[in-house]
Amino acid sequence: MSESVITTSGLTKRFGRVVAVDHVDLDVPTGVRFGLLGPNGSGKTTLVRMLLGLVHATSGSATVLGEPVPRRAAAVLPQVGALVEGPAAWGHLSGRANLRLLDAAGPGGRRRDRRRRVDEALDRVGLAGIDRRPVKAYSLGMRQRLGIAAALLRAPRLLLLDEPTNGLDPRGIHEMRDLLVALNATGTTVVLSSHLLTEVEALCTRVGIMDAGRLVLADDLASLRAPTGRIRVRTPAPDAALALLDGRVEVRDHDLLTVRGDDPAELNALLVGAGVPVTAIDRERRSLEDVVLDVTGSGNDRFEGQARR
Repeated sequence: MSESVITTSGLTKRFGRVVAVDHVDLDVPTGVRFGLLGPNGSGKTTLVRMLLGLVHATSGSATVLGEPVPRRAAAVLPQVGALVEGPAAWGHLSGRANLRLLDAAGPGGRRRDRRRRVDEALDRVGLAGIDRRPVKAYSLGMRQRLGIAAALLRAPRLLLLDEPTNGLDPRGIHEMRDLLVALNATGTTVVLSSHLLTEVEALCTRVGIMDAGRLVLADDLASLRAPTGRIRVRTPAPDAALALLDGRVEVRDHDLLTVRGDDPAELNALLVGAGVPVTAIDRERRSLEDVVLDVTGSGNDRFEGQARR
C-alpha cells in the first residue's frame, strides 16, 4: 500500500444550516491522478479549500503530505500547487509580471532563479510567447493557463486543481491533459475536482464521487469500469447470429448485438466457424457515467459528459 498524500476522517463543514461537506473519509495515495467528481454544489470546492487551509472544518480532521491542516498549513503549502475557483491575478499587470510577484511572495526559491522558474512555468502551459498585454485583456482560457502556471512555479509534490480545463478549447484541453499526465509521470500527485465526466475518465487513474456533500464512492477507475459480462458484436448478418446464439443476445441495434458472455475470442470463433462474419467484437464495460448514475441515484443534468445511449 503506497503512502497517502491526503487523508480525511469525518471531515465536515456546515455553513449555518447548510451541510456543504458531510463526514468525508478520503484517502488519496501518492502518485495517482485522482478525480474528485460531482455536480455543481456537491461540496467538491469546499473540500478542496479545507485541504488548503482556506476553510476550517466544523468537525473531523485532514492531513496533507503527512501534516495536519490547517494547523500545519504553513509547512505544507510550499509543496502544493493549487488552482481553486478560477485563477486570481492583478489585472493591470502582464502574466509574466504576475508570476514574478507570486514567486517573490512564496517561501523558498532563490531570487536569481526566478526568471527561469517563471519562463519554465509559462512554457509548460503554452504561454511561452506571452506579450506585455495586461491580464484583464486575456481570454478565459489564457487566464486558466496562467493560473496553472502559477501552481507549477515551485515544482509541487501535489497539485490541487479545481476545474482546470475551464475555458479551454478542445486543443487546449488535450494539451492540459498531456501536461498533467507528464507531471504525474515525474512524481507529482494530481488531484482535480470536476463535473466533466469525460475529462475525469480520460485523465484520472482513481476517482472519488461526491453527491450532496458526501463521498459516495472512491475506487480505481479500472475497477469501476470492469467488464459487465456482456460482449458487443457487430456483424453484417445479425439474423444468422441471432439464430446461432439461441437466446444469448440481450440487445439488438441493427447490426450491433449485445451478447451474454465473458470471452470475445471464444464467441468470435463460434460465429466465424459457423460462417457468420464479424466486423467488430469487444467486451462491454461500464462507463464512468453509468457508475455515477448508479451511486448518485438519478441522472443529474449538472454533470456534463456524453449523452447516455
